[in-house]
Amino acid sequence: MTATQQRQNLLSLLEQARSDGATLDHACVQIGLTARSVQRWRRPVVGQSDRRISGKRHAVRPANQLSEPERQAVLAVLNSDEYKDLPPSQVVPRLADKQIYLACESTMYRLLREAGQLAHRRAERPPQKCRKPRALQATQPNQVYCWDITYLPTQVRGESFYLYLFEDLFSRKIVGWQVFDSESAEQASQLLQDICTRLKIAPAQLTVHSDNGSPMKGETMLSTMQRLGVAHTRSRPAVSNDNPYVESIFRTLKYRPQLPVKPFADLLAARRWMTALAGWYNDEHRHSAIGFITPAQRHAGLDQAMLKQRAQVYALARQSHPRRWSGQARVWAYVDTVHLNPDKPENKEAETLKKAA
Repeated sequence: MTATQQRQNLLSLLEQARSDGATLDHACVQIGLTARSVQRWRRPVVGQSDRRISGKRHAVRPANQLSEPERQAVLAVLNSDEYKDLPPSQVVPRLADKQIYLACESTMYRLLREAGQLAHRRAERPPQKCRKPRALQATQPNQVYCWDITYLPTQVRGESFYLYLFEDLFSRKIVGWQVFDSESAEQASQLLQDICTRLKIAPAQLTVHSDNGSPMKGETMLSTMQRLGVAHTRSRPAVSNDNPYVESIFRTLKYRPQLPVKPFADLLAARRWMTALAGWYNDEHRHSAIGFITPAQRHAGLDQAMLKQRAQVYALARQSHPRRWSGQARVWAYVDTVHLNPDKPENKEAETLKKAA
């Protein structure tokens, strides 16, 4: 933007050039202006010297900004005993279940950041990219289970306890677990037998996915699965990301604040810890991949009604304060199909062309 004093100097030079016989267009070309700009500069303006919008704008408060009492109310809820250990992504659906709307997730994150409260409690590993074995999908509970074994620390150096865990792919519910002091196919087969008996799994109903550890490939485990009519798939050797759902749940459990700082003294202590943690995960934890519904609610088929109720809460909130919604309201979508390592579209096209050839 040209300053007022500089503009007056340029107009004086243009007038001198025109008095010397130059046309306005030729004179403007020499100084890099257009005749239209010069005409606008010459036009008298009442009350201001330039009506163009400057790059230096005055701070204007947005019309949909939260008031200070509303901001304090949101922070008070986030810092309450009920929600102080939860991120906004977990707080929003819990408030929606209570038919309460305070602010969207991004607003909560911004308020926490401005208050200096948005920080990680501990170091975290970067997310790992999953790699695909054979594709599986689940459209209802008790169709596909994923299972694995993870280590739990003990007070004896070089020794560990072993957490055996089965997770339902569709609902993310922990359908069975146990902590042992060793890894064996016999113990894994006993746990699978108990799960199938307790949940009344029919032959040819269930597929179990695991990695290539010895408890998964042992003769006892394979014979038990054959006797129960349970199909099985396994990850590629040395590729843990082929079983991402179990790896994810292990990370969620081990990053909980309830994990003891010191190693477990005995099996009873480890089993008590896992009992409380499995109850929290199944009945309290809102899982982000299934619409922030608890695994137990989704396993019982309650998620569709809850998601519809949340959508109604948001619709009413938008009607009450339409100026605060600049776009579409949040979509509480129901996830009807869950895929385990799905095929990529380009792979399907390549296979189709290969078959055609």
